[in-house]
This record gives sequence, structure tokens and C-alpha cells, in this order.
Amino acid sequence: MSAINETLIRDVVAEVMAKLNGSISTPRTAPAPTAAPAAPACGCGNKASATTANSAFRGKYGVFQDANEACAAAHEAFRQLQTKGVAARRKVEEIVKTLADKNAEPWGRIELEETKIGRLDHKIEKLKIIKLVPGVDWLRPDGHSGDHGITLEEYTPFGVIGAVTPSTHSIPTLSGNIVNIVAAGNAVVFNAHPSAVRCAAMAVRAYNEAIHRETGIENIACIVEKPTMESFAAICKHEAVRLLLVTGGPGVVKAAMQTGKRAICAGPGNPPVFVDDTACMKRAAKAIIQGAAYDNNLLCIGEKEVFALENIADKLMAEMEKNGATRLNSTQLDALTKAAFTFSPGQGGGCPHVSVNRDFIGKDPIVLARAAGVNLPSGTQLLFAETDANHPFVIEEQMMPFLPIVRVKSLEEGVEKSLEAEHSYKHTSIIHSHDVEAMTAMGRALDTTLFIKNGPCMAGLGLGGEGYLSYSIATPTGEGVTNPQTFTRVRRCVMVDNLRIY
Repeated sequence: MSAINETLIRDVVAEVMAKLNGSISTPRTAPAPTAAPAAPACGCGNKASATTANSAFRGKYGVFQDANEACAAAHEAFRQLQTKGVAARRKVEEIVKTLADKNAEPWGRIELEETKIGRLDHKIEKLKIIKLVPGVDWLRPDGHSGDHGITLEEYTPFGVIGAVTPSTHSIPTLSGNIVNIVAAGNAVVFNAHPSAVRCAAMAVRAYNEAIHRETGIENIACIVEKPTMESFAAICKHEAVRLLLVTGGPGVVKAAMQTGKRAICAGPGNPPVFVDDTACMKRAAKAIIQGAAYDNNLLCIGEKEVFALENIADKLMAEMEKNGATRLNSTQLDALTKAAFTFSPGQGGGCPHVSVNRDFIGKDPIVLARAAGVNLPSGTQLLFAETDANHPFVIEEQMMPFLPIVRVKSLEEGVEKSLEAEHSYKHTSIIHSHDVEAMTAMGRALDTTLFIKNGPCMAGLGLGGEGYLSYSIATPTGEGVTNPQTFTRVRRCVMVDNLRIY
């Protein structure tokens, strides 16, 4: 991966700060800010606590070389946030949502230039919709009143959250995580994906500069400038880090769950789509294309394979061709498959191991079309072809603007094949049907965290459907679509035989 253009970063940061501060532009090296207020003394005389409070690593605006320094700085920021109360949390939420919206275009360009995956229009949109991520207002206490007094249960912070973000949605995931985590009263330390860390660090710096200016808190969101597995391990081991949030593939999820600390894990998905003969084919085709083509199919919730009843499969594919998708024949499919996957020899004469060629992940349809030997019509958003249920494009989470279509003979077969393709990730499944019994059968069988009916995948996150947005969907650990409550402890305060006023 080539290094991102440093001049472009400086120019964009200068533009951002000029918008924020009128005519004031950002110098290439930011001056050290004024010292943040010291944390209040706890009265225990612990020298270690005083040292932590007085060594807040000034002047970096959340970007650190060393993971332990980042964790210590975040802990100090958390202590400052405690003293500033809910008003400061609201201000952080406002700042992140405002900056993500205002800088969506330049930040989207920078992320695309660094990662080389996805689509610019969707990179921009993913930042503009950060405003849909829930914040402070999501946290409401529960009260109980009776003959023996009153009880109040409140959602309170853990302290410092250690977070891992993916290359597929680097700045959007980071931004949404900051809103959720700080709304709950925590600070956060990020170990971003190495392929998308420069854009993530740029956003962290911009957020911290604005937050420090408005609240006096400098390092509420910290990031390791050169992330490694060693820096991830250091974050996990640091005593200030009380909770982990991991958004990524099976490897990093497994590593997080083996740290011994509580981990909220947003793992992989391979969402199947089932289409029956009661569905509107035109509506189904449009929704499938919209979801599978979004950001070149980088979404973990995105449509990855379609199982269609054989009596309507041709109608569905015809509608897809009318609405911006291009169909490949068997020869073209074979050529694309050979290019898009690697086939390692199986052990002991077994079946070869299939893995995705990373050079094709998140690329534009034209890249896949060249490999398939196809000249694409203008406006093509997605490629598709008919396959069997065991094809690599069906069984692998391929994250490309290509969709395999598999014919099935019945609802039962469609649900069975969908369940096999989903691999029990329990992430996302989609159905296009007007048969309530079919919806119920698939929903029960797949047991996925998101189950979308008659719409594109993003309707499951409040985009065209009801609900709220988050880019971290905790499937392996069961928290579901993350929100501020996800990052809190529930504490109960009881007053016995008093304060009930009637």
C-alpha cells in the first residue's frame, strides 16, 4: 500500500481548521496546548495516581507512538470528563457529528486514497450519516418506587475502552465509536487497521483539537500512530483499559476474546438473501443491487449471495439487468473466479482451501469485469452470475461488487442453503417475500442479529428502515447493534423506607 499524500493531508486539515476558526489555518506542527486541569485529588495520598494526572502527554491531540502512553493519556482524559459531567459528553457528541458531516468529502477522499477500496460517493455518505448514531439521550435511568423506598439504576462508564477499527470503514467506524463511547462517559484508545491508520489518525487529531478547544479535554480519543499486534496486546494489558471493542475479521476477534478482558466483538458476516415467488421482483432486484453494490460490497451487512426459487429466478435476474447490474456467462464467471480467489492445495489430498484475493476486495466493477473479460455498460454498479450453492463466491465473505445467484426448489431448501452460507455467524440475513410464514421460518432458522424483509441491507441500520446507526455490530458476543448503553455498567442506588413521596 503506497503512503498517503502528506501534502493532501496538511491541505485538508488546514481547510478544516480554517472553516472552524475563520481565517486561522493550521500550521504543519500544532503548538502544544495549554495544560489541562489536574484531576482532583482522591485523598488517598497515592503517588502513582498523582504522577498519572501530571503526565498527560501534551501536544499530540490524541495521536501517540506508544500504546501505553495513549492508554495513560486516555485515562487522564476520562478523569477530566468525569469532572465536567454530561454537558461535556454532549459537546463531544456534537463536535464529532458536526465535523464528520462538514468534512465528509475531503475525509472520504483521503480514506479512499489510502485504502484503495470502496466508492467515493459512499465514503462521503457514510460520514454524513454519523448524525444517526445515538448519543447521550440514549441513556435513561430506570426507577423503582414502592412501600420500602426508592431504587435508581443508572448507566455509568467503565473508564477507558480499547477499540480496533477495520480498513473497510475506518473514519466512519471510529467516529461512531467515539460518539457511543464518550456519550456513555468513557474515553477510548484505537488500534486502527494498518491499511487505514493515517486517515484515522487525521480524524482523531481533528476531533481532539476541537474537543480540547471547547471543553479543555485533550485526549478523549487516542490512537496508536503505527498499530501492530504488539500495540494491540499492550492496549489489552493496560490496567486503565476496562473493556474492549473489536470490529474486524475472525483473527482479531479471536485474539480479543482470549485476552481475559470483557470484549465486545463485531465479527464477520456472509449475509444470504432468499427470494420467493410472492415477492415483487422489481423491488427485490433494486434493493439487492442497492445493498450489494454499496461501497463495492464492503459492508459486513451487505448482500453476499442470493437464493431464489427456481420459478422466479429468471425474472429476478432480468430485473437486475434492467436496474444497473451486468450478468456474466459461465466462461466469464470461471475467469473471474480464478482471478478473485486463490486455491491452496488441500491437506492429505482433500479439497483445496479457498481464500479471497485481496487485490479484488472493494474494487470497482470495472476491475472485476476486466478479469472476467467483459466490457461493462455505462452505469454498471454490480456484476452477477448464476452459480451452485458450493461456489467460492457463495461460501466466502468476498466483499466485491459481484453477486452469485443460486436456484432453489423450495422455501425449505432456500432456508437450508442460506443457513449453510451464513456459517452461523448470526450476523445478517435478508428475505424478499410477502409470505409471513416464509419470513417467520427464515427468521427462526437463521437467528441472525439483523433480519431485513423487503429492503436493502442498510435498512437494518436506519437507512430506509426504522432504527439507529452503528458501524460496530456485535454478533459473536451478542450485544447487537452497539449504542451508548453497550459501553456502560449498570449501578443500583437504593434508599430504604424514605423519599417515596406518597
